[in-house]
Amino acid sequence: MESAGEYDYVIVGAGTAGCVLANRLTKNPDNQVLLIEAGGRDDYMWIHIPVGYLYCINNPRTDWLYKTELDAGLGGRALIYPRGKVLGGSSSINGMIYMRGQSADYDRWAELTGDPSWAWDEVLPLFKKSEDYQGGAGPVHGSGGEWRVEKQRLSWQILDAFRDAAEQAGIPKTADFNGGDNTGCAYFDVNQKRGIRWNTAKAFLRPASKRPNLTIMTGCHVERLILESTDQGKVCRGVEFTGGGKAWRATAVKETLLAAGAIGSPQILQLSGIGPANALHALGITPQVDLRGVGENLQDHLQLRMIYKINGAPTLNTRAASWVGRMKIGMEYALFQSGPMSMAPSQLGAFAKSDDSQATPNLQYHVQPLSLEKFGDPLHPFPAFTASVCNLRPTSRGHVRIASSDSYAPPKITPNYLSTPEDRKVAAAALNVTRKIVASPALARYEPEEYRPGIHYRTEDELAEAAGLIGTTIFHPVGTCRMGRADDPASVVDSRLCVKNVQGLRVVDASVMPYITSGNTNSPTLMIAEKAATMILQKST
Repeated sequence: MESAGEYDYVIVGAGTAGCVLANRLTKNPDNQVLLIEAGGRDDYMWIHIPVGYLYCINNPRTDWLYKTELDAGLGGRALIYPRGKVLGGSSSINGMIYMRGQSADYDRWAELTGDPSWAWDEVLPLFKKSEDYQGGAGPVHGSGGEWRVEKQRLSWQILDAFRDAAEQAGIPKTADFNGGDNTGCAYFDVNQKRGIRWNTAKAFLRPASKRPNLTIMTGCHVERLILESTDQGKVCRGVEFTGGGKAWRATAVKETLLAAGAIGSPQILQLSGIGPANALHALGITPQVDLRGVGENLQDHLQLRMIYKINGAPTLNTRAASWVGRMKIGMEYALFQSGPMSMAPSQLGAFAKSDDSQATPNLQYHVQPLSLEKFGDPLHPFPAFTASVCNLRPTSRGHVRIASSDSYAPPKITPNYLSTPEDRKVAAAALNVTRKIVASPALARYEPEEYRPGIHYRTEDELAEAAGLIGTTIFHPVGTCRMGRADDPASVVDSRLCVKNVQGLRVVDASVMPYITSGNTNSPTLMIAEKAATMILQKST
């Protein structure tokens, strides 16, 4: 085994959190930092063209190619489960939507952990610190940071009509989803710069890579953490990994920072003997630290993709139906970085309540001027739009568990979608809310006809069944190394993100969320890394 050297900090994973950590920790020239990434560099053309996510998901060049286990809540289906395997991680292949969630999300974290520093008023400055908002600085936005936030560069007649219909159905128009209350309907803000994807590798890692105190190793697969028993208990001393056909060992003098995401981080912990002891024993892994919560508490947003055929308005289905249309789309992007190729996967958003008992919106819409049967399939030959709606605060809980002691074997991902009566009820209500919007006068001229799931699904039980047939992930896995109080036996890290009963080890990524945020999860993960970097640097001084 070869030595990769000794560093103050070893970061595992160059995704959203890892890129932020690498940037912030290397600002101090005295800190020597190693960043290890299993994927390659973000030099694939389709990463940077927004519509290119279609070619990045389920592509071994950029994606881990995970699949879920067969899920009873989805009629026994398995789903592809995209996770970025490239510099920038999932920020290189995601929908680019800039969304913080709701203030109540973070206040809930603060209450659960007993740490008021996670409350909305405390984390808002962290969001603003890294932000470069197109509209400039203000009470809830920052300017001059690394994380570019812009308005989208196109609109669609059918989406404008949907927004009017939502207003008629009781969902008001809004100008900004990111002030702590995301009630309303608007086009999403996106992480783009002049129509080009702005991932965390560009934003945070490229500037940091010029610093002599940062070493980046790509194409390197972390096998396990190096744990040492001392009089003070278990201490993490770094990692063992493979890369370039060699086995490596990297030593961390101060801390090892696990930023491999909601799937990768619990997998590495379990492979290292940190997790539920009985389960690890059964796989031939000697338990080092018995933490039953590792890999549990998996939460995700299940999107219910309702499709409506229409007449009288252009959609991507029709614009891309001919070679002439496709050529025009390509020229529009080549000349102006605008048009459909600059599109985020979802353009229009809306936040609403499934019923009046909800204190804040518990439904999120991603509305698209296109339709297809499933991801990877061609667009339908008829004009249509898709109104995807998800339950923002699901009560279903899944898990991520290694299948063997082989670090290259994919873990078993079991989301357990729609496994609670509450989630089935909300799913049924969500479909009815969509039908109410579509039946509003603003859309009448387009003669919308429900294609999926179909109007024959009517009762609550029938609609819950339909949800299982059309539901798919919107790629927001979180919670599998959740933070909590010291006396919480199901938590994995404390409020400072330190792994319980292991010195020198933190988890810094979406896996630490105790509850999923009420919206897209990428920028909340960025904020978590910003906060973690602050805590780490405070400790070292």
